[in-house]
Amino acid sequence: MRIGFQITKFNYPDVHQHLAEIARMVDDGGFYSLWVMDHYFQMEIIGGPDDPMLEAYTTLGYLAGLTKYVKLGVLITGVIYRYPSFLLKQVTTLDVLSNGRAYFGIGAGWYEREARSLGFPFPSTRERFEQLEEILQIAHQLWRGDRTPYHGKHFSLPEPIFNPQPISQPHPPIMVGGEGEKKTLRMVAQYGDACNINMRSIDFVRHKFNILRQHCDTVGRDYSQIEKTLIGVAELSNGTQKIIEACHQYAELGVSQIIFGLSDYHDLKQIEQLAEEIVPAVQAF
Repeated sequence: MRIGFQITKFNYPDVHQHLAEIARMVDDGGFYSLWVMDHYFQMEIIGGPDDPMLEAYTTLGYLAGLTKYVKLGVLITGVIYRYPSFLLKQVTTLDVLSNGRAYFGIGAGWYEREARSLGFPFPSTRERFEQLEEILQIAHQLWRGDRTPYHGKHFSLPEPIFNPQPISQPHPPIMVGGEGEKKTLRMVAQYGDACNINMRSIDFVRHKFNILRQHCDTVGRDYSQIEKTLIGVAELSNGTQKIIEACHQYAELGVSQIIFGLSDYHDLKQIEQLAEEIVPAVQAF
């Protein structure tokens, strides 16, 4: 099993220096991946819109220049924020300049207050999922160098010229974020290389994986080809043994990567603790 690290807060002084230190510790600490969120102001459940929030792909470009090993991704990009060809150009640029370390995390989006407040369109749930499927189709087409005009219900690319191509082969891994059983997990099976599920409980994750397996059977996809990842918060106040035991249980379900965030990013010793006690302990799972 691999351990990823997600940065969800930027409310610390000297943010560029603090982020640089986090990046160095994650890269040197044996973590597999480093992630940021795709929001333009902070979610209420974490701190609220008055907390600072940095744009995701600019931040990842900065982190790419500070690291050598970790994969880099947005967990998860919302379909409403960027036109598909521009978004895929951002991901491809990140992949090229990081020497093949980009993930493409994509989902239907949900944060209506943020969109309305900043003037972004916020279509219906049905329309956002239609857009998500079209973006996934466009990603596969652009990344295989197919210049056939694309005309969907929501997006159109009359002459999809796309250079350079990514370093990652056949393309940056596509992570479809979300747990919806009818649409999201079906799109994971049909288009994705990875899923991302909340680390809520063993029974919850097992159920979602069973649904994903059913979708894979329906579309003719090999279930074992899909990377199963979880997202959670590392609560280190009671030590790391419970976290390690939980990782072992999830590994038995087929999870190969767990991405942890922290409740407090000011205390960098927590990253050291993850690197020293959890990252090596779960490698054999």
